[in-house]
Amino acid sequence: MFTGLVSDLGRLLGSEGMEDKRFRIATSYPLGEVAIGASIACNGCCLSVVEKGEGWFAVDVSGETLSKTTLGDWQPDHRVNLERALRLGDELGGHLVSGHVDGIAEILEIRPEGGSLRFSLRAPGHLARYIAPKGSVTLDGVSLTVNEVEGAEFGVNIIPHTAQVTTFGRYEAGNRVNLEIDLLARYVARLMAQQD
Repeated sequence: MFTGLVSDLGRLLGSEGMEDKRFRIATSYPLGEVAIGASIACNGCCLSVVEKGEGWFAVDVSGETLSKTTLGDWQPDHRVNLERALRLGDELGGHLVSGHVDGIAEILEIRPEGGSLRFSLRAPGHLARYIAPKGSVTLDGVSLTVNEVEGAEFGVNIIPHTAQVTTFGRYEAGNRVNLEIDLLARYVARLMAQQD
C-alpha cells in the first residue's frame, strides 16, 4: 500500500528485454534500507525491487503491465515519480493507494490558475463513473483531489510544490498518465452492482 505522496523523483537509466522489461532507475533513496523484493511505486505502478546498485534499483515489468500503463512508452532519462511502500505507523498523508493502475488518462489542457496549474483530463469511459468531485484519484502515483467531473472529463489542481517535486511540472496537453481510481469508489460500485 502507498499514500500517493511522491518521495523521490527518479530517472530511467535504461531497460533490457522485449516483451517483458527490466528497468534500471536512478534514485536518491538510501538503498541499504531497501530490501530485494521491496515494493516501490513507479509512476503509480507497484513494482518489486529485483536488483540494486550505487544510486539505482531495477524492477521487472511484465508485458501485461507495459500494455496497460504508460511504462511501455518510457525511454532513457524519463523522469519517474517514486514512493516506497507504507510501513506500519507511517503517516497517511494522501489517500490509500494500491499501486494497481486501472487505466490511462489523457491530459487535455493545462492552464494557470492563481499560483497553481489546472489540469483537465479524460478518463477511459469505463472508469469515469468512479471519479467524483472532491473524491481522490491517483495520477502517475500522485494523490490528487478531483475538482469537477463532466462525463469522462475531470479536473485537478497542481500546486507549485507538487509541480516541482513530481513529473507534473513537465507535462503538456496530450501526455498520458497512469490512473488509479479510489479504492473506496471501487468497492462502493461493486456493492451497488450486487444490489441490482
